[in-house]
Amino acid sequence: MKPTRRTVLLAATAAALFPGLPARAATATALQPYATYWYPDSLPSGTPGTGITWRSLKAWRAADDTDLAFNAASVPRAARFTPTPVNRTARDGQARIQSLVSFGPTAGNPSQGSATSDYYAFGNWAYVDELVFWGGSSGEGLILAPNAPIVDAAHRHGVPVLGNIFLPPVAYGGQLRWTRDLVQKDTAGHYPLAARLVAVAEAYGFDGWFVNAETGGGDAALGADMLGFVKELKALAAARGQRVTWYDSMTVSGSVSWQGALNSRNQAFFQAADDMFVDFRWTAGGLASSGTLAQQLGRSRYELWAGVDVEANGWNTTENWDAIVPTTTAHVTSIGLYRPEWTRNHLPSDQRTPKDFHAADDRFWTGVSLDPSRPDATDTWRAPAVSVADRSTVTAVPFASVFNTGHGLRWYEEGAVTSDVPWNHLGLQDRLPSRQWVVRTQGARPTVGFDFADAWRGGSSVLVSGSVDEPVTVDLYAARLPVGGDTVVELTHRTDAGAVGVELAVATAEPGAPGTTPPYTYLPVPSGSGWRTSAVRLTGLSGTVHALGVRLTPGAGGSGSVRWRLGGLAVHDTSRTPDAPSGLRVTAASGGDLRLAWDPAPGDVRHYTLHRLLPDGTRRFLGGTCQRAYFLAGLQPEQGERQARLELRAVGELYTSSDPVTVTHPW
Repeated sequence: MKPTRRTVLLAATAAALFPGLPARAATATALQPYATYWYPDSLPSGTPGTGITWRSLKAWRAADDTDLAFNAASVPRAARFTPTPVNRTARDGQARIQSLVSFGPTAGNPSQGSATSDYYAFGNWAYVDELVFWGGSSGEGLILAPNAPIVDAAHRHGVPVLGNIFLPPVAYGGQLRWTRDLVQKDTAGHYPLAARLVAVAEAYGFDGWFVNAETGGGDAALGADMLGFVKELKALAAARGQRVTWYDSMTVSGSVSWQGALNSRNQAFFQAADDMFVDFRWTAGGLASSGTLAQQLGRSRYELWAGVDVEANGWNTTENWDAIVPTTTAHVTSIGLYRPEWTRNHLPSDQRTPKDFHAADDRFWTGVSLDPSRPDATDTWRAPAVSVADRSTVTAVPFASVFNTGHGLRWYEEGAVTSDVPWNHLGLQDRLPSRQWVVRTQGARPTVGFDFADAWRGGSSVLVSGSVDEPVTVDLYAARLPVGGDTVVELTHRTDAGAVGVELAVATAEPGAPGTTPPYTYLPVPSGSGWRTSAVRLTGLSGTVHALGVRLTPGAGGSGSVRWRLGGLAVHDTSRTPDAPSGLRVTAASGGDLRLAWDPAPGDVRHYTLHRLLPDGTRRFLGGTCQRAYFLAGLQPEQGERQARLELRAVGELYTSSDPVTVTHPW
C-alpha cells in the first residue's frame, strides 16, 4: 500500500483532521468516556501524548472496564430483506458494499456523541453490507472498538460493524513486535488474543474484526502463526455469531506484499476468514481470476471486496467500474469503499452544515440524478445505487420514524425547541428511508431531502420544496408490515408555503418488475395549519404493506412554489407507552461533569432521554442514548438553584415516553 492511501490518525493532528470535534475532547476530565483502543500486548516506549491512553488488550477484562457501560451497543442487528430493485441496473445476489470509515480520531473520540452537528452521520445504510470502524495509529493504539452509537445505528438497519486491527507499515511507525504480540501462543498452542478479541466484540456488542497486518519484515514462521491466529479467531468468532475480514496485505510467507488479487500467496488467509478486502492495485484480469479462484475454493466471488479508494476525490474518483460491476454481465466481485466520509471531509469548514453533508452524501450514494429510480447514464461516478439493490429492515409493527438523522442544529419535541445546542449521536438515528430520494411525477420535480431548520422530534424532518404542478409521489419505505383490522398509519406533517393536497401512498404488493412503480393505493390525509398528526386507517387493504410513501397534489389555484415537511410516520395497531426506568443515580461527579447510570425499563425501549427541570418549570433536553449510562458535561447552576434536578424517561418505538425518574445533583 502506498503511503498516500493512508491517513495517520495521530493525536497531534486530530484537530486538523476532525475540526468538528469539540475542543473539550482534548481537555475533558477523566469522567468523559471515549471509544476504546488497545495495543495487542506490549506498549510503546516513552509516554503517551496528551489525551492518549495506552492500553494492552491482553490485560483487558470486561469487569475492569470502567467505560464499558458507555461503549457497549444495545440494539440487536435487525434482519434485512431485499425489495424489488428500484431501477433496472441494480442487482440482488451479486456485488455488495463494504465501507471502511474513520468516524473520528483514534484517541479522544467521545463514546456517546458530542456537542457539534459537524459529523459523518451516515444514513444510506441500505446499500452497505459491512461497515469497518477504520482507524488506529502507532502512537495511540492499533485495535479499535467502534463507538456504541455507530453500532446501534448500523444494527437498526441490519448492517454488521467490525472493529479494526491495524498493524501499520514501518513507514507509519509499525513495529514487528506488535504483530508477534498479536499472534503469540500459550503453552497449549492456542492464541489467547484471539479469544480476547471475541470477548471484546461480545461485551461491546459489535460483530467481529477486520484484520489488517501491514508491518513488513516477517518470515514464514510469522506467516504460519498469523494464519493459525486467523483460523482460531474465525472459529471462536463464528461460535458467537461474529465475523472476520482479512485485508490483502501479509502473505503466507510472512512478508507484506499487496497482491491486488486472490492468489496462492493469500488464499489461505481468505479461506480462514469470512471475506477479504482486495488491495487497490487490482486489475480487471486480476479481479476476474480472483472471482474464478474463489468459486473453485467453494466460496462466493462476492466475498471479495475490490478496494476503491475515495478518500481524496470521492465521486470524482476515476475507476474501471466494469472490472467490478459490469452493466451487461454478472458482477465480478463486491466493492470495498475506502473512506467514503469524504462526503463530509471535502466540504469547506463554512459549508459543513448537516444539510450540506446529506446533499453530498446522497450525491455519492445515489449519483448525479439524486434519484435511485432514474440513474443518469452520463454520470462517470457509478454510485452504489446504480449497481446494488437496496435493503430494508421495516418488517414489524409498531414501526415509527421521525426522520432523525443522528445529528442536528437543535433538538425538537412536538415541534418545540427544547435544546438549542448542536449535537450528534448516531444511536438516536431512525430507520431512514432506504431510497433517498425517489420522486415520481410527470411534472416538475421538487427537491426532497432532510432539513434541519425545523423538526417534529429530534433534529430533522423531510422537506419537499419547489414547484408541484402535477401529482408528486415520494417513496419512503420498502416494508413487510402486516395489515390488520386495527392497523393505523399516522403522518405528522406541516405545510410551510403554498397549498397541496396530501395522500398516503400504500402498496400491498411488489412492483411488477425492477424499475417500475409500486402498485400504490392513495388514501386522503387530513390537513390543517401548523404541525398536524393525521391518522389514516388502512380500510379495504389486507395482507402486507410492501411500500409506503406520500403523494402531494397541486392545491387550489395551481402550481406555485410549495414547502411541505414530514416530521413523523408511524404504523401501529395499538398505542404503547413504555414503563419507566428505575434507579437513576450519579455514579461519579466532578463539578458539572456527571456520570449517570440507571436500571433498564422493562419491555421494549428504543432509547432514553435526559432532561433538566429548570427553576421556572421548563424542561431542557440534555441528551439521549440507547445505553443505560450517560455522561453529562459542563452543567452550571441556574440563578438561585441549590441543586440540579434531572429527569430520565424511556422512549418506545412509537416515541411515547414513560413517566420520569429523577435524581438531583447539589451545587
